[in-house]
Amino acid sequence: MSNEPNPNQPAAGTSHHETAPEQKPIAPRTALLGVALILIVLAALAGFGILRRMNADKVLANTTNDLAAPTVIVATPKTGAPVDNFVLPGNVTAWTDSPIYARTNGYLTKWYFDIGARVKKGALLAEIATPEIDQQLAQAEADLNTAQATANNAHIQADRYSGLVQSNAVSRQDTDTFLNQATSTAAQVRSAQANVQRLRELQSFEKVYAPFDGVVTARNIDTGQLIDSGAAKELFHLQAIQTLRVYANLPQIYSSNVKHGEKIGLTFAEHAGKVYYGTLARTADSIDPVSRTLLVEIDVDNRAGELLPGSLAQVHFKTPPAGPTFIVPAAALIFRREGLRIGTVVQGQGTNGTVAHLVPVIIGEDDGASVQIVTGLEFGDQVIQDPPDSLIEGEKVQVVSPASQSNAGGK
Repeated sequence: MSNEPNPNQPAAGTSHHETAPEQKPIAPRTALLGVALILIVLAALAGFGILRRMNADKVLANTTNDLAAPTVIVATPKTGAPVDNFVLPGNVTAWTDSPIYARTNGYLTKWYFDIGARVKKGALLAEIATPEIDQQLAQAEADLNTAQATANNAHIQADRYSGLVQSNAVSRQDTDTFLNQATSTAAQVRSAQANVQRLRELQSFEKVYAPFDGVVTARNIDTGQLIDSGAAKELFHLQAIQTLRVYANLPQIYSSNVKHGEKIGLTFAEHAGKVYYGTLARTADSIDPVSRTLLVEIDVDNRAGELLPGSLAQVHFKTPPAGPTFIVPAAALIFRREGLRIGTVVQGQGTNGTVAHLVPVIIGEDDGASVQIVTGLEFGDQVIQDPPDSLIEGEKVQVVSPASQSNAGGK
């Protein structure tokens, strides 16, 4: 019998009941990896959506700003001939300008002058009733009489004891006491006199007088009103207008051309065709570092009363010809509180594009249609022809050529 093993027979020692090997479960880290991948995809989608929205908002904002920017027409100004004069705005003020206040408390009993009245220095403007001050004064005068009587008695006693002490009829100590009483009561008299004088001066303020010759330009009180002392409320406003002061800001470039005592021409809108002449009385002798101008004062004789303080004057200065001028349309002028301006266009910083720049200018001749610019413009400046009233410094603008604007209007 052969001893070779049968391949179909199981090996010795091997159980017939042995099972096949079991399958291992999926590892938990694989599931977590899948969840993380899904979260990353979702986050990327969300970020992409946010970026798209931010970009859309930015595009919308830029489009809105571009549409909101005013459309302007610009042109290069024409070059004019040099001029020997220029015009500046001048502020007309009174020679003396003073508010009138009360110096005592009470009730207004009567006023004598209204607005427009011309008064002389010392004229009675109003009267104030001050019953409290009157009673205080009466009490102070009575206290003064009492102090004087006490001081007189003390003086008599001091004189009497001074004579008796020589003969040793009274003691030196008693004599010194009465002498000190005389000195003390004399000081009390002086104090009472000062109080009476103070109240009398307060009582004198019941009458309000004009401090100088002038015209009443305001009356802010009426009969029966309560009057408080101090600067809480102005009673009257008085201005001296026989001579007027006209102030103008002269550009630094012309500061050396004006001389004290020089005659300066003045024109006013309400007196068309008439020229008034004033004298350059004084200057600030200092250039304003903000505006680079010299403040000058021109005194004008106004005894005829034709000119009014507070009005605007056109001050005509003469100067040696210096440099060319520029001619621009009168519509290009921008009237601002700080003075005349002309709008030009410049390239803004970064992505601002073209922006407006307001240039302070000084005008020369003005024929109504065009204006001569003496200072402020330079060669190559692009002047906005008809600027909107709302134009501000640094505002973004859209520039169009005159040809394209006319074509758009023709359509």
